Parts: sequence; structure tokens; C-alpha cells
Amino acid sequence: MTAPARTLFVTTALPYANGPFHIGHIMEYIQADIWVRFQRMRGHTVHFVGADDAHGAPIMIAAEKEGLSPHDFVARIAAGRKAYLDGFHLSFDHWHSTDSPENTELSQSIYRSLEAHGLIDVRRVEQFFDPVKGMFLPDRYIKGECPSCGAKDQYGDSCEVCGSVYLPTELKNPYSALSGAQPELRSSDHYFFRLSDPRCQAFLREWTAGTDRHGEPRLQPEVLAKAQEWLGIGTEGGSLADWDISRDAPYFGIEIPDAPGKYFYVWLDAPIGYLASLKAHCAKLGIDFHALLADPSTEQVHFIGKDIIYFHVLFWPATLKFGGHKTPDRVNVHGFITVSGEKMSKSRGTGISPLRYLEIGMNPEWLRYYIAAKLNARVEDVDFNPDDFVARVNSDLIGKYVNIASRAANFVNRHFDGKLATLAADPADPHTARVAELEAAVAAAYEGREFGRAIRLVMGYADEVNQYFDANRPWELAKDPAQREALHEVCSRCLLAFHRMTILLKPILPVTAARVETFFGTPQLRWDDLGVRPGTASPAHAIGRYEHLMTRVDPKSFDELFELPATADAPAAAAPAGAAESAGAPAPVSIEDFARIDLRIARIVAAEAVEGSDKLLRLTLDAGEGRLRNVFSGIKAAYDPARLVGRLAVLVANLAPRKMKFGVSEGMVLSASADDAGSPSGLYLLDADEGAQPGMKVS
Repeated sequence: MTAPARTLFVTTALPYANGPFHIGHIMEYIQADIWVRFQRMRGHTVHFVGADDAHGAPIMIAAEKEGLSPHDFVARIAAGRKAYLDGFHLSFDHWHSTDSPENTELSQSIYRSLEAHGLIDVRRVEQFFDPVKGMFLPDRYIKGECPSCGAKDQYGDSCEVCGSVYLPTELKNPYSALSGAQPELRSSDHYFFRLSDPRCQAFLREWTAGTDRHGEPRLQPEVLAKAQEWLGIGTEGGSLADWDISRDAPYFGIEIPDAPGKYFYVWLDAPIGYLASLKAHCAKLGIDFHALLADPSTEQVHFIGKDIIYFHVLFWPATLKFGGHKTPDRVNVHGFITVSGEKMSKSRGTGISPLRYLEIGMNPEWLRYYIAAKLNARVEDVDFNPDDFVARVNSDLIGKYVNIASRAANFVNRHFDGKLATLAADPADPHTARVAELEAAVAAAYEGREFGRAIRLVMGYADEVNQYFDANRPWELAKDPAQREALHEVCSRCLLAFHRMTILLKPILPVTAARVETFFGTPQLRWDDLGVRPGTASPAHAIGRYEHLMTRVDPKSFDELFELPATADAPAAAAPAGAAESAGAPAPVSIEDFARIDLRIARIVAAEAVEGSDKLLRLTLDAGEGRLRNVFSGIKAAYDPARLVGRLAVLVANLAPRKMKFGVSEGMVLSASADDAGSPSGLYLLDADEGAQPGMKVS
């Protein structure tokens, strides 16, 4: 290895522990994992850790709804993580939780250090309090009328209709999204991290514009520009506001030292979870955590999405600096993932379930390769297009890469007992220089997170090898005993090139690489096994029996990935015998059966016709849950969508979500029907009297 050995501490953003991983998580983890695997292949030491972000009011509320303690709720979520991490071959060394002793100790220690630096203020804050729930309300749990445009049922921080941003106390006719009660203004002591302090400002101006130990900017240009905008650089005035880092009980989090009833706001302790996970990892290995972090040669690298830049390039470095810890060497930011150009949305049928992807038997390395091919070092969104996915995987991995081995191995096994020709290294051979150039370019691309470029370089080389194979026509050489040596050389060169490509692709395709290692008898391939430098040679000398390394993508797989067989316009199941005769006299049900149906008031905040359906409207509903639901309803013949917006409806709230070809329906709105329900006048949407609020229970 030409470069000195490095020690790297690498993390990905902590997923919130209120649900399973989504495809955006998996994209980020794949990006970081490829970079980490490349570093390990170069001989560097990497500590790659992750954790669940387990604190905050949303988790406390979600746990209460399910009748669980917050600890049990996040533990249940954590139990499902392994299937994803193993399924997509993600090589985390340790997965932890912010709800841990390590995080409690580190968060309180860092807070005390901030306090000792005179960077903590206590101020009286007036905010909304829910008298029914007995708690101060986070912004997203307060709703009311927008102070700018008057739109109803808007959240406490911004209006989804006109886009205005405001304080919760500016809402008109506010109410609690948790209980429906009118909130009260109450005062409470809050703890602030003084980011406006000149010391913080000076440090962040220097840190954001700085470079890592290799002389590379620690922030991407677009991230630096945004950070400087927040810091007021290049503008008149401007500075960071102080950061409210406290919340009042009841709250699921870490207690603030010497402040009874006060807890750290989740964004204070969440990034400290990076250190907590590393500490737990070090304890398992017998490594001195504090010495590892204090070592100037230890590099700290974060991979995050563009939606959390503010926290990671301003709050987090300042917290570390004045909390007594080393600051990050790099923060690598990526964009979002879209599907065929649309934002990821389960409710609109553009969401990809990573677990479903695995359950239906799709190869996780297809996804690793496809995402890698789309990734670069810029903050750009990645688009998942099924047609492009099929074409790229089948063309590149099967048609170019695997094709080389499948074609050449047959001749070597049949004519030369699997032995590869001994090819003397010739520095004057143009191909030697070509391979050395390729290796250096691919290594630079991996290091710089230009994974798409790395793939283009390798596939360009695969094209050259396939052209060489075709030009030498080994199927004809095999017919001429006098060409035996030429046949051996041609096929051996192709197989050695395939072996070399496998090393170059190993960070992306670790499982396929392991199969190739077995095929060549060269276990645990490292970067130096490329054999392109003076004094080095390929470790590959023979092959075993060739077996298929990878199958093609079947386009029909996406039918299973994106939709289930049941669709909105499918015919209903046949009624049981005798049903028609008894239609006028429905069978009685018990009060217990009826009580199982959770009927709630919901407000229709958006409605639109569903393209491709003669019956359906897509309704966006607010059921007082702090989120919006998507429901498909077969009332298109009876209602103009525009006239439904703002109306109340009765929602079956606990109906199991149903995957349809148009998206996921998260409930059912109730309507009455006349005898001729197919006529425009035959459907009547049930609503509620004036004064009813979203979330109220119907009984």
C-alpha cells in the first residue's frame, strides 16, 4: 500500500426509532459502506458505527398509543434492524442506541463542559401547554389557522397552503393535535446553547471554511455556501441564534444535570450518539475510547442527507469543540432519492420498501450497484427508475462483467485443466500502463465518493476486454492445435482482467467478490492484489469449476415490489351463498365487534382524481395525528374533488393499510348509498356537525 495507514471513525445519520428503515436510509448506508469497504481494502483501520435516534416527544407519544413504554417501543424497532443491515451487506462494526448509558454519560459530560465555558443561558420562555395531556406541545403538535392566509388545520411552524413560516403562538384558533383541546400559554425555564457567542461564531467561520488533514475541503462547495449564509458571511450583519436545547417533562430523553424536570432536546443528544456508539464498540474490543478520539491521527467522517446540514455543520461541531472533543474532519452530504422523478412517498405509490425488496428475492447487490452508479460527490438527488435499473444491471453486470468469466472459463477448464497461463510482466507492454492508470483513477474516484465515475471506468475496461476476446476469436483458436498457446494466453488474459475488475468492484459487490475469490482460490482480496505495481503480481493462477455468479433482473419483479395483486378496480370477491337473500336483514354483531372499529373525524385537506381509474379519488386527510393520511375512495362519480377540500369525513382509522396500484390507502371514508349506487346521486359522503375537530372519536 502506497499511502500511510489511516484510522477512521465513520458514521451515518441516526435513523429515528419510530419505524423501519426506508430506502433513503439504505441509500445512505450503501454510500458509506462502499467508502468504508474501499478504505479497509487499502489496509486502513475503520470503526464504522451507527445507532438509533431513540428520544423525543414523537416516540413518547407513539409508544403511548401502542400501550408500550418508550424503552420497549424503541427496543422493538431496534430488533428489526438486523434484517436490513445484513440483507444489504452493510458492514457496520456496531449498531447502538441513543437510549443508552454511554449516551447519557457523554451528553451530560458535554453539557457540563459547555456550561463551564459560559455557553449555557437559562431564559423564561412562553409556549403552548396542553391541559388535557399535561405537557408542553412541540410545534408539530399544535394546529390552527394560518396567520397569513387563514388556511385551517395548519401546523404550528409553517403553512402547507401558502408556505408561511411562523411561531406557534401566532396561529389563530390553535388546538392540540393530540387531544383537540385549546392550548394554554404558560411560561417555563429553557436552557440555551449560546451559538451567538463570538467564540462560537469565530470557530464555526474557521471550521466550515477549513480543510481536512489531506488538504481537501471538509465541506462540499454547496454545503459551505449554505453554512456561510447561515453565519452571515458575505452579508450585512447576521449571526446564529442561540439554540434551545431543553424540553420539559414529560419527555422521553436524557435529564439535564441539576435541572429537575428538564431534558435535553433530542437534537442535542442525538449526534452525541455517534460517540456513544463508538464508545460501546471500543468497550467490546478493549480499545481505549478516549485515547482513540484524542489521537490527532484519528479521522472523524460523517455521511448525512441534505435535510440535516444545519445541525451537522453548525450545532454539532460547536458542541464538540466546546464540549471537549475533537471536531469532524469531513461531513459528506448527499441528496434525496426519488422514484422516476417523484419524491419518495408511500401514499402515492412511489415508496420502495427495502424489506419487501429482500422478501421477494431481489438481489441486494443489484441495488448496491445501481445506487453506486448514480452517486457522486455533489449534493444531488438520486433517481430510482425501474427501466433504467433493469437496463443498467443486465447490461453492465451480466452483459459486460460476468460475461467475461463465463466465456473464458469454459476454454480454460476444458483445454487446460483450469490452469492459467504464466504471463511475464512486461513494463513496456501498453496494457501494463493502462491497468496502472485504471487502478489509480478508480482509487481516486472511490476516495472522492465519485462512485459513478468508478463504475464507468471499470465498465469501460470491461468493454475493452470483451472486444479483445471477440477480436481473437478463441472459439476458432480452439479448433487449431497449433494455436493452443495463443488460446491459453487470450483466455488467461481475460480471466486475469476479470479478477482485476472484481477487486475494483469489491467495495460495491462484496458477496459476488467472495464467490469470485472462491472461484480463483484467492481469498480476502485486497487492493494491492491488483498486481499493477513493480514487484507485485496477481495472486490468480488457476480457476475452479465455473458457476453462475449473478442472474439477470426480471422486470416483472417490480410488479411485486411496487404493488400487491389486489387493486382498487379489481372485481370484488364473490358473495357467499344466500347473501343476496339476506341483504335486507344484516346479521347482528356484538358490541365488542363494533368497538373494534376505530371511527375518527378527519378533514379533507386535498382531493384529486386518480389517473387511470374511473372510480377513485385520492383524498389527503388530517385525522388529528400530527401527520396526513392518504385514502382512496370510490366516490369519483358523485363528487367534484375541488368541492371536497375542507369538508369533514368519517374515517375508519384502524383499517389495515392496503397496497393498490395507485399507492397505499390508509383507511376508508364512510359514505351512504342509494339502491342505484352507480349513479352520480347514489353516493353520499358522511360528515360531522360544525365544531367537530379532526381526531375526535365517533361512537
